[in-house]
Amino acid sequence: MARTARASKGGICYHVINRGNARATVYHNDSDYHSFIGLMKRASDRLPLRVLAFCLMPNHFHLVLWPYEDGDLSRWMQWLLTSHVRRYHKIRGTSGRVWQGRFKAFPIQEDRHLLTVMRYVERNPVRANLVQRASDWAWSSSARSEGARWPRLLTTCPVEIPENWEQLVNAPMNREELDALRRCTRRCRPYGDPHWVLDTARELGLEPSLRTRGRPSGT
Repeated sequence: MARTARASKGGICYHVINRGNARATVYHNDSDYHSFIGLMKRASDRLPLRVLAFCLMPNHFHLVLWPYEDGDLSRWMQWLLTSHVRRYHKIRGTSGRVWQGRFKAFPIQEDRHLLTVMRYVERNPVRANLVQRASDWAWSSSARSEGARWPRLLTTCPVEIPENWEQLVNAPMNREELDALRRCTRRCRPYGDPHWVLDTARELGLEPSLRTRGRPSGT
């Protein structure tokens, strides 16, 4: 299995995702959503880390994070998820797994590829037919053109966001983009131009994520 961001490198942007155990609902009401976003802010107060985009869905989340130092991503996520699970069980009087396992993360090149990932993240509620416009979903970083709902949480993006951002987010993504992003999520594969992907995979020890699955031909 390809390595994830256990030894995440500072200065690189990451797409981070996790799902509820057995795909079960994790955020049951507004309080659950609010609390998780509040924990994200507290995590950044404890360990400074830049949040570029996010979207909380009923049974999973997407985050686009930009850590300052090596290893910060893992430490930040560990505190966030541990704190969330404690709250979840305390409120519901339950025990056991809330998330399906350790989060997945893949590095993103800081150019048009980063904007593509952010579009993908913020478009999730539209793709799931929960809302007609991404900005109608309260639990995400959408509605940038209208002023972010969570200004104390979000950080300025290292890539300039187009003025027609909301229109871009609401527009369907092409099949090639979706397939590439889903492949990166499954394999924790770097997302960017071919040369950047190869160099980053070598630097982070993610070469296995670039290999084609299945048995080699001719053997």
